[in-house]
Amino acid sequence: MIEFHPKYIIDRNQNKQSVILSIREWKQIMAVMEELDDIESYDSAKKIEEEVIPFEQAVLEIDSSL
Repeated sequence: MIEFHPKYIIDRNQNKQSVILSIREWKQIMAVMEELDDIESYDSAKKIEEEVIPFEQAVLEIDSSL
């Protein structure tokens, strides 16, 4: 689990308006978000029902069409 130490910017009424994180914490958040995006892309691709062909066959088909 990522441990955060946020600092908040508050308005005159003590309402939180913004958050400040260290660069390390921000990079950790971005890494997790990228991983979640990859998982979402993978899940979406798995839902598409298309014929799957081996990489070598795809290369041969592309080369033969050139």
